[in-house]
Amino acid sequence: MAKKDNLSILVCCANGAGSSLMMKMTVQKVCDKVGLKPGKMHHCALSEGKTAASQFDIVFCAQNFANMFKDAEKKGTMVIGLRNIMSPKEIEEKMKEHGII
Repeated sequence: MAKKDNLSILVCCANGAGSSLMMKMTVQKVCDKVGLKPGKMHHCALSEGKTAASQFDIVFCAQNFANMFKDAEKKGTMVIGLRNIMSPKEIEEKMKEHGII
C-alpha cells in the first residue's frame, strides 16, 4: 500500500450519485479527524468502480457489494465493505481494523 498520507480512495455505490457522494464526504470527515490526507478521492457507480478499482489503494462500498471487487483485491487494492455507509464511527473502526490509521 502507498504511504498513508497519499492514499487514493474510491467510494462506490449502486448508481454513483447521492449515496457515494455522501459516503465520500463522510470518509473525508474521518480522514480530517484522524489527520489522514488522501492523495485523491473519487466517488462513482459500481459499474465504473469495478473497472477503476485496481487504480486505487482503498475502495469503500456497501458490504453487500464488496465481493464485486475481488479482481482489484488480487492486485493489492484494499476493499472495505460497510454495513452503514453514512456512519463515521464504522468508517473509522474499519480504517483502524485494516491498519490505515
